[in-house]
Amino acid sequence: MPHILLVEDHSVIAQAVKETLEAEGWRVTHCGDGAVAMLRLADKDTYSLLLCDNQLPSLSGLELVRYARTLPQYKQTPIIMFSASECSREARLAGANEFLRKPQDVGKIVETVARLLIF
Repeated sequence: MPHILLVEDHSVIAQAVKETLEAEGWRVTHCGDGAVAMLRLADKDTYSLLLCDNQLPSLSGLELVRYARTLPQYKQTPIIMFSASECSREARLAGANEFLRKPQDVGKIVETVARLLIF
């Protein structure tokens, strides 16, 4: 079963996205802080996909994406940046596969995750 790391500090958005993804049968671990997410990425657990906001406490989503791409186990892992900030170009340069704008692209999350999880 795919395991997704959702990094989002806004609790209402995080809960809605988590429930939506879990309804598809995917396992979701939520983290609300960039630095904590960084520690989770360095842990022994590996995730099938990373879905993160950019504006996070402690460490930005862009920094988190850059960090993930330095780890051997995440060099090819799909990463989606889901953010209200204007950072689409920067997200892709950092290593994100997709950029979804918050809130208008919320309806595209499941489709995008499903497409990226095809092995």
